[in-house]
Amino acid sequence: MLTGTIINTATVIGGSLIGLLIKYLASRFTLSPRISALGARLQDTIMTGVALCVLYIGISGALKGENTLVAIISMVLGGIIGESLDLDRKMKTLGDWLQEKSKRFIKGDSPIAEGFVTASLLFCVGAMAIVGSLENGLTGNYDTLKAKAVLDGISSIVFSSSLGIGVMFSAVAIFLYQGSISLLAGVLAPLIGSTTVQNEMTCVGSLLIAALALNMMGITKIKVMNLVPACLLPILLCHIF
Repeated sequence: MLTGTIINTATVIGGSLIGLLIKYLASRFTLSPRISALGARLQDTIMTGVALCVLYIGISGALKGENTLVAIISMVLGGIIGESLDLDRKMKTLGDWLQEKSKRFIKGDSPIAEGFVTASLLFCVGAMAIVGSLENGLTGNYDTLKAKAVLDGISSIVFSSSLGIGVMFSAVAIFLYQGSISLLAGVLAPLIGSTTVQNEMTCVGSLLIAALALNMMGITKIKVMNLVPACLLPILLCHIF
């Protein structure tokens, strides 16, 4: 029942370890200040390119929405819930805690919260996560999650080489999110099994991914975590409308 989720989680951990190794080797074998400066510029350029790809993923996913009103209301209500719970501050607190605990194993000053939030949303939001988890829970088939695992594994290499170990911690979010859907598949299928609900959830989630991309490029400082509750509201709103 959880085979696909376990595979997906493992590929993200494995990809993150490869990315961290690349990050370490790049910093370890710098031969001169000039090369170091070139490496820093190259990392900035790559990070900008990755951010543009994330922006593309966000925009293309947002276009799957069928009812603009659902997206607007989800964002408004989700923002109210997120601000009331102050999820952004709680995530930063968690990131600081993880940063402190990981110092004994990993040296560096990479912002763990940024990598964790960015990767978690990117890997968990979307039709493949929902459909694949439902499919795995209801039928035992995990072909969709295997395909997703390959994509997430490759993405985790790129992200962890830039954002650090926080990306690897997103594997926990993947396991809890997809695992919960698989275990509760019989109950959740009537609620999120329809294409309309999945498209609206993907639309709202993709808007948050686009916001992440803008933050990555330094254009905005959106508190994306405070909008995360909006991702679940289409389940209710689609049945109302």
